[in-house]
Amino acid sequence: MEPIIEFEHVRKSYGEKTVLGDFSLAVAPGDFVTIVGASGGGKTTVLKMVNGLLTPDAGTIRVMGRDIREMDLIQLRRNIGYAIQGSVLFPHMTVAENIAYVPNLLNKKDKARTKAAVAKWLAIVGLDEELLQRYPAELSGGQQQRVGIARALAASPEILLMDEPFGAVDEITRASLQQEIARIHCETGITVLFVTHDIAEALRLGTRVLVMANGEIQQYATPEEILRAPATDFVRQLVAGERHACHLPDDRLADCPYSGAAFTGKEDHT
Repeated sequence: MEPIIEFEHVRKSYGEKTVLGDFSLAVAPGDFVTIVGASGGGKTTVLKMVNGLLTPDAGTIRVMGRDIREMDLIQLRRNIGYAIQGSVLFPHMTVAENIAYVPNLLNKKDKARTKAAVAKWLAIVGLDEELLQRYPAELSGGQQQRVGIARALAASPEILLMDEPFGAVDEITRASLQQEIARIHCETGITVLFVTHDIAEALRLGTRVLVMANGEIQQYATPEEILRAPATDFVRQLVAGERHACHLPDDRLADCPYSGAAFTGKEDHT
């Protein structure tokens, strides 16, 4: 299967600081890739290169099989949703207007189609229709973040980029939003790249986890593989506090060697 996102020997520096050095990565369609590592390790740079906000100093980036240097950036970004910490909603627009912003650009005068898109994504992110005419300042932090996710998804993109999207909300809201984005991924099959500083969040949400440090890939594997066999000292230290807890979803507990579910139904031959 051809990767939906591919980096080949990409390099990126800011002045004298190398942020990515000989970076290569392939993301399969439908993957939920969580990207975790120390601050300044290149995580956000990777996201911004996917939608052309940053350009590499060397190497090639392909999205949906095409070199992004040969693509129209407006067309590229129509297929990519982008959600960041704090949601960054337009304060002068209602919830409905925020969600409808990109569909309005795409659908031109087809107001019925835009209205249907707004209703669809509002329901998918778990918000009531009574919020449609409210302004961002009238919403809670969790509600704002849900509206931001709905806006990012409203054009039905094939790829969703998320940069620390739940970093500004409380723990209870964060857990709820994690469940929502996992459900949305399951229902839509969208490809997600999700930057986080929280290894527990990365292990719980990702179908694959990309661990980065100093612009280099330390490990790119399933959560189960990273827990069982950390590839470097950096990864080992990163997951040290998680290895005897299980942060996998309930339906994957049997894959976690630190969950009692992993041994259910197995005979003891000792």
